[in-house]
Amino acid sequence: MHTAIRWFAHNPVAANLLMILLLLGGAYGAIATNQEEFPNFDIKIISIAVPYLGAAPIEVERSVCVRIEETIEGLEGIDKINSTSTEGLCSVWVELLVDADEAAVLNEVKGRVDAINSFPKETEKPIVSKAAVTRRVVQIAVSGKTDERTLKEIGRNLRDDIAAIKGISQVAVDYIRPYEVSIEVSEVALRRHGITLAQVSRVIRDSSLDMPGGAIKTRNGEILIRTTGQAYWGQEFENIIVLTEKDGTRVALSDIAVIRDTFEEGDLRARFNGDRGVVVNVSQVGKEDLIMIAEQVRELVGEYQYEVPEGIELNTWIDTSFELQERMSVLTKNAGGGLVLVLVILALFLKFRIAMWVAIGIPVALLGTLAALPFTDITISTMTVMAFILVLGIVVDDAIVVGERVFAHEQMGKPPLQAAIDGTWEVSVPVIFGVLTTIAAFLPLIMVEGRMAGFFAPIGWVVMFALICSLIESQLILPSHLAHRNRSEPTSRIAIAWDKFQGGLSAWLEKLAIRHYKPFVRRVVTWRYVSASVGLGVLILALSLIASGRVVFGFFPAIEGDRVYAGLELPEGISAEVTLAAAGQIEAAARRLNEDMTRELGMSQPLVRNMLSSVGQKVDRDGPGGPAGAGRSNIAEIVIDLAPLSERNNISSKEVVVRWREYVGAVPDAVQLTFDADKYSAGSPIEYQLKGKSIDELREAAEELKAELSRYSGVFDISDSFRSGKQEIQLSLLPEARNLGLTLADLAGQVRAAFYGTEAQRMQRGQDDVRVMVRFPEQERKSIGNLEDMYIRTPSGQEVPFYSVAKFEISRGYSSINRIDGRRTITVRADVDRSVVAPEEVSSSIRRELIPAFQKRYPKVNVSLGGELDESATAMRGLAIGSLFSMVVIFGLLAIPLKSYLQPLAIMSVIPFGAVGAIVGHYLMGVQLMFFSALGIVALSGVVVNSSLVLVDYANRRRREGVLLIEAILDACVVRFRPIMLTSVTTFMGLVPLMSTTTPATAPFKPMAISLAWGVLFATFITLLLVPCLYLMVEDWKHQLARFSAWLGHRPPPERQLRMKVDADST
Repeated sequence: MHTAIRWFAHNPVAANLLMILLLLGGAYGAIATNQEEFPNFDIKIISIAVPYLGAAPIEVERSVCVRIEETIEGLEGIDKINSTSTEGLCSVWVELLVDADEAAVLNEVKGRVDAINSFPKETEKPIVSKAAVTRRVVQIAVSGKTDERTLKEIGRNLRDDIAAIKGISQVAVDYIRPYEVSIEVSEVALRRHGITLAQVSRVIRDSSLDMPGGAIKTRNGEILIRTTGQAYWGQEFENIIVLTEKDGTRVALSDIAVIRDTFEEGDLRARFNGDRGVVVNVSQVGKEDLIMIAEQVRELVGEYQYEVPEGIELNTWIDTSFELQERMSVLTKNAGGGLVLVLVILALFLKFRIAMWVAIGIPVALLGTLAALPFTDITISTMTVMAFILVLGIVVDDAIVVGERVFAHEQMGKPPLQAAIDGTWEVSVPVIFGVLTTIAAFLPLIMVEGRMAGFFAPIGWVVMFALICSLIESQLILPSHLAHRNRSEPTSRIAIAWDKFQGGLSAWLEKLAIRHYKPFVRRVVTWRYVSASVGLGVLILALSLIASGRVVFGFFPAIEGDRVYAGLELPEGISAEVTLAAAGQIEAAARRLNEDMTRELGMSQPLVRNMLSSVGQKVDRDGPGGPAGAGRSNIAEIVIDLAPLSERNNISSKEVVVRWREYVGAVPDAVQLTFDADKYSAGSPIEYQLKGKSIDELREAAEELKAELSRYSGVFDISDSFRSGKQEIQLSLLPEARNLGLTLADLAGQVRAAFYGTEAQRMQRGQDDVRVMVRFPEQERKSIGNLEDMYIRTPSGQEVPFYSVAKFEISRGYSSINRIDGRRTITVRADVDRSVVAPEEVSSSIRRELIPAFQKRYPKVNVSLGGELDESATAMRGLAIGSLFSMVVIFGLLAIPLKSYLQPLAIMSVIPFGAVGAIVGHYLMGVQLMFFSALGIVALSGVVVNSSLVLVDYANRRRREGVLLIEAILDACVVRFRPIMLTSVTTFMGLVPLMSTTTPATAPFKPMAISLAWGVLFATFITLLLVPCLYLMVEDWKHQLARFSAWLGHRPPPERQLRMKVDADST
């Protein structure tokens, strides 16, 4: 290393070229690296979907989901199997182990599922794919007072045009139903002509088709033979001949049926600002650039507005690029403020030119980091900017130590070049190993487990890159700059005045170190065991803040956006019209809220910009939880789009939600009504999963658990995942039916054909896969009486009334059936007001007071944590393992340069006191401890040992020069006083703007900044006071160990005895 330092010091051109390379590389990285709001991370989940149209959830579970679970159970690499059986669909999610070969498991799962041959014949082909977290960039609402077909076609045309833009690969249209040709034949028509629905379907399949017929090989070449007669549109089916009467009369399909070219029957619709609408979703995939996507889509939509029919409006109502730019703007301002404060501190305590060259290390390190990003999977996101803010004051630490030491060698009278080389070399070992320990401290951030791991890893990587770049700058570039800097005296009045002021400040700091600090430290180390006891007491007091609940611990802070959500659920079986009417009450409340809050806040523009109401499908919200997915006719969601945060006087989305909830009040017949403002979250604050075989037992247990949760103050919105399904008519045969040759399959098939329909054929019409369904008319499918009036056809062709061969019972089934690892599951969830009670406190109380008795009453029910607490436990487990690994690495990195096993322990003893500072900082600032706080404390461990390492290294150097033990440590305290104070204060000041901000945009990141800033500040005093005590205590123990060794007869060599005696006397 000495050779490299000397070579660069003698070659300023090489040093400047290296600096320019890092700066230009950073400029390239800033342009080439894609931007996104939050980091893109992979989830190892395989999705399996099997449609079983018309089937009840219990049938879907038995016939499809259970068979899939049994088929893939036990496959290597699978961690958990979740399934949900809903009406007409089996959905299975296979969670993989972290180290699983995703491609291999996907192929194996697909092969096994495709090989299942025992599915009911009505099921469709299984869809097996890798699940991914969707990241919506832009949502365009297409709305107007027009019909559903027009909106769908405009939406799809817009989708196709957007998808054609280079750099955009995923565009979809929501709230649209598939096309369908419905051929409706009444019971009267069937009986008049003596035919069945099955026969009508067969005729359609035989009459509507295109089929190749081979080729005729002539002398001049081949001529293809084709039969063409496929009907594609409703009117084209009208002339199909169904039968010919005995008198020769031909009966066409239009004579016996109503043919409707329409949409699939279903309850899926949306209103945008009061008008019917569809939504075009543009998503970000892989390394696509969010800002570029948003800009190009906005430009296209602006042009497209002039091409749509009058009365149709296109609104880009969700654009995450604006949220990203606003959040990045706030963070960038905080970073700029922190940088200014760091520069001011440097200029105050270092000579101006030294301070200038030291400060240049900041942009060199940051831009050098940006230069590395294009070669990784890291993007420029809010987490990346957060990492840059964290590292602002850290990257300058090694440059301060080097610059301060070079200046000290110049004051010894050495030539500038030699002073730069000697000063840099003197501190190179502690500086290099100090940076390495800081890097080691950030390793746990990339070792966090769970769904949220992808949020934290970029912080760790960015900090590591920045520290490596800062080390290169301080060891190779900075010495050259200091060796060849201009040393002319200042000539201007301002420069002269500033030089005198700075000189006076430096002299005051030096006087403080010699006249006040050194005598105080001498007294502290004299009473070192008492001092250590006081430090231990302070540590216990700080931990008591958590134990007493004065400082509350949470997990992942909820990240707000500019939208708030209201979710409504009515009883199963309610029609979409009734649900939309109930949603109207919530919409009306939102309009009143808009008028009142716009007036109260004095806003020139409305608080509520847009409003989307949907039935049958929830709005897709990005994040680790994945898409919200499809729902049913009894569910609705209302989303209001708020003005940007800066335009609504920094009123948080949660405050808007509270007011909206008050305005809505109670909704008649509502099973559940929830409000939410979180864009990203780690799950419900309180969530328990109850697993067992009997749904009745699970329901009883869930009700008891909900009743227990309702006893806690601050716990609200308590609900469970169980929902009673629609009413079911369960059919069975009468004994008389057997005499007629009827089977249960005959009965089920004819009833299904009449009320659900039989698929005559499926055709490709343009880009649509259109089904042709044959069934009863809608008016003959509206009551139980229609079922009773139906006629059943026997194998002999006889028509008999339904009631003469079958009976039915009316019961209520399940809305959905959830399973985890083969067991039925009901999930109990609740929200928490953290100002009243912490989720951990509720969970701990439930675990102590309820669970033991609960398990005795329900021995077949397994209770496990889910949601935020489960995610927290998983993440904390990974963090604990990473922290342990980090501590081992830090110990090794300290032991190597110090050549001691005990001195690293003395240095690492400051780490818990850094945690004390973090806890006290949260308490003083009134901020809840979060998982981000824990990450900050872990990262803090590498930062706080740096100053201690520099201190101990200098003390060891002085001892090697022959200075007595206590004087060596006192000299180290005085000499290292200024660089230790500077490095700590710059780290703290770099984070002050972020800690001080009150905007919701930065609220999730404050806890980590508080931990690092306050931890470093508190650990500084520990380094300057307690580390000298621990250093001498280590020597005391070594001396006692030597005496004990001598007592055992293993006396050390004479020279070692003399050295120990001198040290003991000095002590």
